Amino acid sequence: MELLEQILSKENLNEAYKRVVANKGASGVDGVKVEDLYFYIQEHRAEILEAIRTRKYKPQPVRRVEIPKDNGKMRQLGIPTVIDRVIQQAIAQRLIPIYEKQFSDSSYGFRPGRSCEHAVIRSLELLNLYKLEWIVDIDLERFFDTVHHDRLMNLLSRTIDDGDVLSLIRKFLVSGVMIGTTFEETPIGTPQGGNLSPLLSNIMLNELDKELEKRGLQFVRYADDCNILVGSRKAAERVMRTVSDFIERKLGLKVNVTKSKIGKPHEIKFLGFGYFKDKEGIYQAKPHEQSILKLKRKLKALTSRNWSISLDNRLRKLKLQIVGWVSYFRIGKMKSILSKIDEHLRRRIRIVIWKQWKTIHKRYESLRKLGINHETAYMTANSRKSYQCVSTSYALHRGITNERLSRRGLISLLAQYEKVHVALATINRTAVY
Repeated sequence: MELLEQILSKENLNEAYKRVVANKGASGVDGVKVEDLYFYIQEHRAEILEAIRTRKYKPQPVRRVEIPKDNGKMRQLGIPTVIDRVIQQAIAQRLIPIYEKQFSDSSYGFRPGRSCEHAVIRSLELLNLYKLEWIVDIDLERFFDTVHHDRLMNLLSRTIDDGDVLSLIRKFLVSGVMIGTTFEETPIGTPQGGNLSPLLSNIMLNELDKELEKRGLQFVRYADDCNILVGSRKAAERVMRTVSDFIERKLGLKVNVTKSKIGKPHEIKFLGFGYFKDKEGIYQAKPHEQSILKLKRKLKALTSRNWSISLDNRLRKLKLQIVGWVSYFRIGKMKSILSKIDEHLRRRIRIVIWKQWKTIHKRYESLRKLGINHETAYMTANSRKSYQCVSTSYALHRGITNERLSRRGLISLLAQYEKVHVALATINRTAVY
């Protein structure tokens, strides 16, 4: 069966439909929502398939949206229409098994059965097993926006011999973008946000992987974030120079010279993690300082006493934030910092509760119900001290105990970490053996 027919098979399209629906997401420029997708396909299925087979299918432009990045800048995403997402997903499902056979073992981004966690564990293995303590951290400038279509199509044609599939992929690449009500062409780039873009990015950057392997270099790549590990500063400087030249000259991409750097492990941030040596001289991972600061900013916003939201809703939002963050960084060493953040978080929640009680009478009655004696409750309720001072008082600590906060729904970062943490011995065995 021709590749295009495999892509358009009922089984493959149904699987693509299920994945798009499961991922939900916003509507594209046509306004069709994921909830409307089933009825849209029922009505237009035959004409869509015929248009694809006769090369008359024309993907809609993607809808441009911007989301904030950690550095304060904005990341530009392109949201395809839901039907275009189904078709892109159907293409990806058939191409992924083909290209997985070609991809490097050192590549971890957007690949089945691989994750950021695996990439970080592999980097620890290289640091500890091979004793490579200089890292070349190469940052690609606006990678998704700068991919050259002709180079990418040339790479695709080396593996895909179905002209109909190649034509369809190119149409997605050049479908354009809608910024508000203005249409812009896309002569270069692959929109970040499309179902096909992750695979296409790996196909392009697989050329970099093959070059690094040909040179005998040890590296870890997750999407466009690539760390090359070498044994000396001199080697690192040489690799930075020659690999940057290869990326720009052979792949037509641009290296961000202001963000790319060479350094010792403790100077490098990789996928939100930093590195340090433990007492035995073994490298371990931990959340990078910037990742910790980002978490603190989010927790501060969620515990703002000026935010008019019920305590139940606030605690639910905190739980989502904490569970997600701890799960991502679970392989890192971070008990002491989480304990400090927990302490600060509980103090801020006590402040929120104190403010919600509002009146002296309400505060007094609430403290009494929590078991505080009359004199202490009266003095605390009538206190003119700041929220910060009251939050550390005997009455609030004795009344609003850690246990009560936990029963109320405040999740502890440290407790969550201990619940999901992968045993350090497992990582050490991976790194040493």
